[in-house]
Amino acid sequence: MLLKKNLLPTEIILTPARQCIAKLYLDRQLQPGNYMEIEGKTYAILERHHFYQYRVGGYRFDKATLHVQESKRPEETTLIGDRYVIGNADCKFNARSEIMRCAVNPEGPCEGCRLFESVDDC
Repeated sequence: MLLKKNLLPTEIILTPARQCIAKLYLDRQLQPGNYMEIEGKTYAILERHHFYQYRVGGYRFDKATLHVQESKRPEETTLIGDRYVIGNADCKFNARSEIMRCAVNPEGPCEGCRLFESVDDC
């Protein structure tokens, strides 16, 4: 028998279809900007929501939902502080986001981009 006491019941919702593609028990809270694999497909996590239910003694955690979008895992990442962002964060056009690379070349790659401008050149 699987011990589910410390696992988070989580529904995975495909965006924009709003279709539940999986119900899982996760051992950690995945954050927006992370990637996960389900049945051989890679998904980017866009949003996370928590739901609580009132029981005797107060509100208790009931479940979480992760809103995801099918995506490929980015090859170029830069570590800023304690998080990874997509692309080269030394470029002034980089969004410094886990979800979006930049406005001028969102599909990438950053290497060899003719629009690259160093942050130091500003």
